[in-house]
This record gives sequence, C-alpha cells and structure tokens, in this order.
Amino acid sequence: MEFRAEMRYLRVSPQKARLVLELIKGRRVEEARNTLAFTKKRVAAHVGKLLQSALDNANFLSSEKGLDVELDNLYVKSAIANDGPRMKRIRPAPQGRAFRYQRRMAHIELVLAERGSNAARVASGGGGATGKAPVKRHATVAKKAATHAGKKTDKKKAAAK
Repeated sequence: MEFRAEMRYLRVSPQKARLVLELIKGRRVEEARNTLAFTKKRVAAHVGKLLQSALDNANFLSSEKGLDVELDNLYVKSAIANDGPRMKRIRPAPQGRAFRYQRRMAHIELVLAERGSNAARVASGGGGATGKAPVKRHATVAKKAATHAGKKTDKKKAAAK
C-alpha cells in the first residue's frame, strides 16, 4: 500500500528542493525525519511538513479504513520535485534598460510505502519488487562473443607471422 502527499506552488526552485529530497529517498520515516531536522536548507522544513502529512495519511487509512499498516515499517518510496509555474519579473538595469528574470516554483510529491510486505514477497521467491525473474544471457550471444574474440586474435597472429 502506498500513501501520498503533495505540496504545490512552493516558492523554491525545484533544483534546490531535489537536493533535500535526495537525502531522504529510500530511508525509513524516522531516519528521514531526523535527516530533515538537521538539514540546514530552508526547504527542509517544508519537506518535513510534507513527510508528516504523508504519515498522517497512512495513519488515517490504517485507523478509519481498517487497513493493517505498520507505521514503523514505512519508508520513502519516491520523492519528486517538479516545475511549477514561473513568475516573470523585471529588474532595472543601467541606462534605462530592463533585465528579465524568473522566480521558480516547485510541486513536491512524496510517496510512502510499507517495507514489510515487499520483503515477504522476496522471501517467497517472487523475484524482487517488480516480480520479474532475473534476465539471463542467451547462449548464442555468448557464442558470438567467443567467435568474434577468436577471429581477432587469428588475424593478429597472421599479421605477426
């Protein structure tokens, strides 16, 4: 089960938001909260509120809808910062000219998932998170690689003689 939270029209550039989101991707919720608490970026406080909102969504669904959710097993599955609309602004420049610049906004999306259910699938032989079996190389590909390697060495030997 996945639990989402979104924050839209946040007045920070998406590039700066991604720096903080990379710190918490794949971490448990408690680790992510601690990381955000000690990060010196301004956007970290907003991401912390968003993480709390996603956690509250999970808590609501577990209590109200009757889902069996372990809040301790939740981790940050994905954290994305997309572009929002840009505000075009003009700045005075020398000799009566004007320079244009853009104030960027970000839409941040956070997805939490439960790690315990995925671990059970891996233990039962499901083939990982995607459910696909590992890809094996064809024997013909290996044979072609061996024959090409042999041909190159034969030509080198003939040229040396």
